[in-house]
Amino acid sequence: MSLYWVENFLEMLVLERNAAANTIEAYRRDLEGLTEFLEMRGSSFTDVSSEGVSDYIRSLNALGLASATQARHLSALKQFFSFLLSEDFRKDDPAMNVDAPKSGRRLPKYLSVEEVDRLLEGCVGEAADDLRMSALLHMLYATGMRVTELVSLKFPPTAKDENFLLIRGKGDKERLVPMNGTAKEALFDYVEIRDVFLKKEKHSPWLFPSRGKEGYLTRQRFGQMLKALALKVNISPGRVSPHVLRHAFASHLLANGADLRSLQKMLGHADISTTQIYTHVLSERLISLVNTHHPLAGAK
Repeated sequence: MSLYWVENFLEMLVLERNAAANTIEAYRRDLEGLTEFLEMRGSSFTDVSSEGVSDYIRSLNALGLASATQARHLSALKQFFSFLLSEDFRKDDPAMNVDAPKSGRRLPKYLSVEEVDRLLEGCVGEAADDLRMSALLHMLYATGMRVTELVSLKFPPTAKDENFLLIRGKGDKERLVPMNGTAKEALFDYVEIRDVFLKKEKHSPWLFPSRGKEGYLTRQRFGQMLKALALKVNISPGRVSPHVLRHAFASHLLANGADLRSLQKMLGHADISTTQIYTHVLSERLISLVNTHHPLAGAK
């Protein structure tokens, strides 16, 4: 019975909220974790109490999971039990009054401009792998798109105006993101040799085709390639990931005068509060601006 309701809940997320495949898998894992916990206690979704849900969240803390991860689990449970309540499977919502663990919001890790330059210089070359990596890296840093959005770009990837990329993001929402001249050049050089990566039929709807089952380069494989490149240019691989480059894009734009609203649109954030995590960079720039240009700056 538990599996039946989990599958119905996940189906609702897909049909009514256009949830992405990665989101569905995350919810599935979270609910499987609760199922196993309840089974060990001789309980189930049917009769678990608010205290039982709280005990489960505390068990995640005992396992050493970060507060943000615990909060994500609880968010999944709240949505699931709300769904069960709406379907009359339960007469109450045991997760409604369970509080999420409190945590400070961590600042995003990002690379310096000099470090990003080293990565870009590290994939300069005429080999097909170098040209592909150069295109991947330039496009990621030029647009700040999510890694899943990058590797699953359709071919051709540009909109009618070739200065813009057409990106399909979370919830299947499309957005246009401008692309600079350097990134366009790297993309053009890669497209010239793209056929090297095609299967025997010499056709693929993906910009970055692969012989794997998904048909395009996986985010895991791109992550491995990026860490290998970091090692090559003497940057700790542990500091480099596609997501870190997305943060670098956002932080470097803000440091050079971009506004939060524009950044929100380019990153594909539904809520401006998500973008505000980068205000630490904005604050540093504003302090510098006041200290440099205010009439009383330097006055004693």
